[in-house]
Amino acid sequence: MSSSRRGGGVSRRCECRGPDGKLLDASCPLLVKKNHGRPQIHQELPARADGRRRRFRRTGYATVTAAQADIDRIRSILDLAGDDPDAAVRIADYLETIAKERTPLPEVAEVSRKLNVGVKLDPKMLLGDYLDKWLSGKEKLRKTTANDYASQVRVHIKPRIGHLRIDRLSVGQFADFFQAIEDANEVIAAENQARREQEARCRAAAPGRPKGDERARMAAEQAKLTEMKPYRRLTGPARRQRIRATLRTALNSAISQQVITFNAAAYVELAAGKRPKALLWSAERIARWKVTGQKPSAVMVWTPTQIGAFLDFIAEQPLYALFHLISFRGLRRGEACGARWEDIDLDTGTLTVAVELVQDVYVVYESEPKSDSGARTIALDKETVRVLREHRKQQLTAAAARKEAGQDWTDSGRVFVKEDGTWLHPQSVSDLFERLVADSGLPPIRLHDLRHSAATLIHASGGDMTVIKETLGHSGIAISADTYTSLLPEVDQAVAEAAAALVPRARKSAPTTPVVGPEG
Repeated sequence: MSSSRRGGGVSRRCECRGPDGKLLDASCPLLVKKNHGRPQIHQELPARADGRRRRFRRTGYATVTAAQADIDRIRSILDLAGDDPDAAVRIADYLETIAKERTPLPEVAEVSRKLNVGVKLDPKMLLGDYLDKWLSGKEKLRKTTANDYASQVRVHIKPRIGHLRIDRLSVGQFADFFQAIEDANEVIAAENQARREQEARCRAAAPGRPKGDERARMAAEQAKLTEMKPYRRLTGPARRQRIRATLRTALNSAISQQVITFNAAAYVELAAGKRPKALLWSAERIARWKVTGQKPSAVMVWTPTQIGAFLDFIAEQPLYALFHLISFRGLRRGEACGARWEDIDLDTGTLTVAVELVQDVYVVYESEPKSDSGARTIALDKETVRVLREHRKQQLTAAAARKEAGQDWTDSGRVFVKEDGTWLHPQSVSDLFERLVADSGLPPIRLHDLRHSAATLIHASGGDMTVIKETLGHSGIAISADTYTSLLPEVDQAVAEAAAALVPRARKSAPTTPVVGPEG
């Protein structure tokens, strides 16, 4: 009844049961019939690592043809190992798991792909497991980029969909994943608002020295605040787009390794995250900010008058030249902190952005610009050259004084340094800027917003989008146009007047007079 070959074959198995529900096995009276029982397969597998024998068994086939097709597929899979004993054990482990969990047999080509690229032979390879392997091969990436990938996988992807099989991912599953992030945003926003309200109640103490009842009430309110969750950041549209890009990149890699054949993440539709528009701090917006304490936009830009007021206010600061350089030439924070004297030619008035200081959590390291567009040479105006010359003179004087006093001085070659000549920490520069802005009484902007101010000044002085793009090191004009075109009101007016003047008119417009009613 069996066709045995290579340690296995197809046979029939009696599945008849007696009145007690137990299999009759050898006592079945129908065993004398030639075709009694249902087809089953059994195949000898390579021994386990400890030398014990093992077999692949599966029952319940409807026909001998179906059973024979599976035994042939198992043998073809076993043949993939060739003369490699390690591959034979891996395949045998794989088939043993399939038999135990009664999962469908994989295609021979699928096993061959996984075997050739060295991924785990797992009938249920999970997305989370694959992403861990994918991340382990990203050591050559910029540290901040690799850490951002790892953060997305750890915080968002693995907790929600890491348990799904990578070969069965669907567009619908990814759509549900991103919807779950939006749902979590609503919860986080509500919890953040509740905390703000509770903090307000804690601050709302009665005037004068609190009495016993008031102290008890305040203590109770403070206890409620302690039990509440801390503030958490929302996962905004731009962040969700980056998460999708990470998934798309990882799954494209899986396709190139022939682990999967379809990238479902590439077909998920997300609402496009809009870049915040840069707004000028007008008198009306400043007045509103003083009342509400809220900025009109995430990106706010100072007017030329406000920039001048700030630079005058910090003129005696040791890092004045750094903030001056960012204000007029639009360097990024890391580019300014990483600037080297060897990359500045004060005679020709040029600065080459060749390196930058990158902050990874709190560790700082030097890196080349992230993109080709970031590596650039920009012109320096005469006033900026004068400021840098004066800064260089002060730096050399300070270095000589420290050495004469027997104090340490590190010649790091940086344009902007700490008192001992070592690198600046980019975050400390941002913290200093925020303190200086608060002390100046000017409306708040971020250090990065000085780039926006520089772009606005370039545009107001006649520079077009290409000039802004090249100066600020953007990868495309679209970024400059979308974010950095906060036209100054006087520039808008000048453009409007120039456009109107282009149209010749035979009849000059008369001065407008007020319309007088019947009683006037």
